[in-house]
Amino acid sequence: MMYKRYHDVREFYDAVYDLLMEDEANNLIPLGNVLIGVKGEDKFGWRDPANWFMATVSDDGGVQLVAIMTPPHNITLYAKDNKIDATAIGCLIDNSTDVPFPGVIALRNLSFTFAQAYCAKNGLQHETAMELRCFELTEVNPDIKQFGTLRLVNEGDMHFFPFWAEGMFAADVYGKTTMNIPQDYATYLHRINSRKVHVLEVDGQPVSIAAAHREMVTVCGIGLVYTPPYFTRRGYATSCVAQLSQNVLDRGFKKCVLYTDLANPTSNSIYQKIGYRPIGDSVNLKFV
Repeated sequence: MMYKRYHDVREFYDAVYDLLMEDEANNLIPLGNVLIGVKGEDKFGWRDPANWFMATVSDDGGVQLVAIMTPPHNITLYAKDNKIDATAIGCLIDNSTDVPFPGVIALRNLSFTFAQAYCAKNGLQHETAMELRCFELTEVNPDIKQFGTLRLVNEGDMHFFPFWAEGMFAADVYGKTTMNIPQDYATYLHRINSRKVHVLEVDGQPVSIAAAHREMVTVCGIGLVYTPPYFTRRGYATSCVAQLSQNVLDRGFKKCVLYTDLANPTSNSIYQKIGYRPIGDSVNLKFV
């Protein structure tokens, strides 16, 4: 096995892009990150590739394992053909001892296999931060009841958008019922200026948000889905995601892809009603 560390994101792109594209939907996260780095248009926050960890493990048959970490996030892995090679995992761990990994996210079996080997070598334990399911959609259910009008968020939405964004991260990412009070104006303005976040308005009132991001070749990701508690159970989130998904398909993408927390049966049910179908389970593990 041959380990290679990359410091040039373009070189890393050339080495892994075709391999990651073999499973475009499940590789939405690493593919999106690599493309962000190559374009170099957005270096806000974690997006500057100068701070990334990028590596591959290869044999005579080519690259067998891809690894990318965009601090402070966990390392993300992909194994060729989704086949786990313990030797490749060991090679990656043995050659990256100078880089502390806070955790790992990958398809379920790969994530656990890596975590067990990494923790054994470093005297750590792993805990499940979140179990995820990847869904894809090729056609929106035409029977979904639609509400209001979908539009891009703008600076005029700063009176509510930062709070809704924090609410989404608190509930969906961290599993909390409380949230941080937004402090950094630039962070939320950056999201607005990215022109990826949409808000659903009903009778002129914002009721739900969702974002179309990580645009690949045939796939576009859907995320940042949030409806404040006082507007839930009215079908607004379903309508928002359905309208945005149709918008993405109308733009020429063949598939919409999103990730859900398996601990949230409500969101999993909503997305399947819209037309999303499960294609793979991932696990986000943290090392302690």
